[in-house]
Parts: sequence; structure tokens; C-alpha cells
Amino acid sequence: MTLSYKHTKYAAYIGYITQAIVNNLMPLLFVSFQREFSLSLDKISLLITMNFGVQIVTDLVAAKYTDRIGYRAAAVAAHVLAVIGLTGMSYLPFIISPFAGLCICSAVNAVGGGLTEVIISPIIEALPGDEKSSAMSLLHSFYCWGQVAVVLLSTLYFVTAGISAWRFLPFIWALVPFFNIFLFIKVPIRTLNEDGEDIPLSKLFGKKIFWLFLLLMICAGASELAMSQWASLFAEEGLKVSKTVGDLLGPCAFAVLMGTARTFYGLKGAKMNLKKTIAASGLLCAASYMLAVFAPHPAISLAGCALCGLSVGIMWPGTFSIAAKCYPSGGTGMFAILALAGDVGCSAGPTLAGFVADGTGDLKKGLLAAAVFPVIMTAGIPALKVNKEEHND
Repeated sequence: MTLSYKHTKYAAYIGYITQAIVNNLMPLLFVSFQREFSLSLDKISLLITMNFGVQIVTDLVAAKYTDRIGYRAAAVAAHVLAVIGLTGMSYLPFIISPFAGLCICSAVNAVGGGLTEVIISPIIEALPGDEKSSAMSLLHSFYCWGQVAVVLLSTLYFVTAGISAWRFLPFIWALVPFFNIFLFIKVPIRTLNEDGEDIPLSKLFGKKIFWLFLLLMICAGASELAMSQWASLFAEEGLKVSKTVGDLLGPCAFAVLMGTARTFYGLKGAKMNLKKTIAASGLLCAASYMLAVFAPHPAISLAGCALCGLSVGIMWPGTFSIAAKCYPSGGTGMFAILALAGDVGCSAGPTLAGFVADGTGDLKKGLLAAAVFPVIMTAGIPALKVNKEEHND
């Protein structure tokens, strides 16, 4: 069978589903880890920090070496590591210290996730065709639909097999990256700037506007992950609803609305003003955090969690797209550094919420602290100037 660029898109979409599995399966098991391994809230916060901390290091290394090893090799390696990390969750905590075992699995998953994040967006950006921002948003929507699948199918598994049988679930989810390994081995792959040279990272770092892009990526990652990583535990322990109800109306509804926002922009984005959309999303996101924290009834708080998903949907891919428009010769290194900044936010948001919650004994106060990130996002967007001639000097 001859594979085309259409199949390259499919492999990229599955790559982002793999990213969703790596980032969202473990948080669904936090309560099980607390009960079975007696892990404290601060240790669970450290698992989140380790995941995104290692992804940050991976982004940094990938910025330098990905072009040397090639897009294909990096994509295949990312999926191999995801398989190893996911399957390790099922047995490693039982043969060594539980916390150490989970940390190792989190770290291996994070390297795979970091490589996926660095390489998949440039693969899509390099494909033939116009409407790059719409294509980027549609790509990132598959992360959301992957998150929805993780929550829904994992919840179905817990209902049928029981939460005590969680050890077998990571093996099942590892089948997704396992099969995508073989797809990435075969699909055609183009690289960015095949006929020219990338802008050196040193030159990008010399531009003030690029630092603003990095700040916006930090805020995008923090706004999204602070809510999505803690939504399950917030619903179950803070709002006193069952795990099934909490997962479906918390992280699952969050992911559905986030995917809806990204899919809508992927289909209709050419007619929308991206900067205004992101600025409005930041305001809605801050309001969503406030609704989740201050609502007088659990159902309304859960609605705030879900609405947050709608509000953050365009932040990450939208910032990527504006940066790519400003710096069309930015290359893989630029995408890697932007992903690094996003992962800093993915670590900072949940970690800030977790440590504030641990210090105050109230997860609502932790989420309230994280609301600062969408506020900064809204304030920073108007300063962006989308003029590629100016920025490529």
C-alpha cells in the first residue's frame, strides 16, 4: 500500500492522542495511588511536576538535535518511549518503591511526550497546503479527543472491571502508541525550510516579541493544565461527588469543550481574528476559574471546570500559529522552544495549584491562584505584532 500525506496527518493525529494518554491517564489514578500507596498530595504534585519538568528538558535537547536525527526517527522514538512508560505503570510500583516506580514511569512517558510535542507540529506545518493555523488547531483538537477517550473509556473500564483492577489499564492504552510506531515508520514526511535555512535560535532570543511568545505559551499551558490535572481530584474530594460523576463532568467535559473549540477553529478559523479570539478566551478562562472556585453548588463548579476547557482550546495552537506566521523560517528549533515554554506552564500551573492547596488544605484556593495565568494571557496578546518581514530581519 502506498501511503500519502493524508496518512501522515493520521499518524500525527494519533501522535497527539498518544500525548493525551501520557498526560491524562495518571491523573485519573491519583486517588487510587493515594489509597493504595499512601501518597500525600505534595507527592502527587511532584509526579505532575516531574512529568512536565522532564518534558521541558526534552524540549530543550530536542531543539538542538531533532533536525540531526530526523523527524521520522524522533517520532518513532517518542512512541516507543510512551509504550515503555505506560506499561511500566502496571508493574514497576510493585517491584520497587511505589513512588520511585511512578516517578520513573512518569519520566519515561515525559521524554516520549516531549518528543511528540516537539516533532508533530513541525510535521503538520511542513505538509503541502495553505491555512496552516486551521490545520494546527485541528491537529491539537486530537489531543482533546484523546483526553475524552481516556476519561470515557477508563471510566467504563473502572465501572466494569473495578478500580482495584487499574493495573491492566495502562497496558490497554499502550496499544495506541504501539501501533502508531509502524505508521510513522512508513508515512512520507517533509521537513520545514527544505529549501532554506532556519533562523538561528540566538537571533530569535534577541527579539523582544519572541520573549512575549514564550510568556504566552507559559500562560497557555498553565491555564489548561492547572484545571485539567486537578479536575478529577477536585470533583471527587472537593465537591464530594463520586469518581464516575466527577470524571465525566470534570475532566471529560473539559476535554470535550476544548476539543470542540479547536475543531471549530480548525474548520472555520480562516474567517476569525486569531488575536481577538485568544484575548477573549483568556477572559472567559479567568471567569471559568472563578466560577469553579466560588460557585455555591457542586454542579455549577463542575460547569466552571468544563467551561474552562472551551476557553483554553485555542490558546496553545493559536499562539503556535501566530509565532509561525511571524517567523516562517523559525524551523524545528522555534517549535521546540515554544513547546518548552508551554511545558513550563504545564508544570507551573498544576504545581502552583497543588502547593497552594497543600499549604492551605483547600484545593479551591489552589485553583484560584492559578487564575492569574489567563489574566496575563489576555493582557499580553494585544502587544503581538504579526508582521513577518519585521520579525525576520
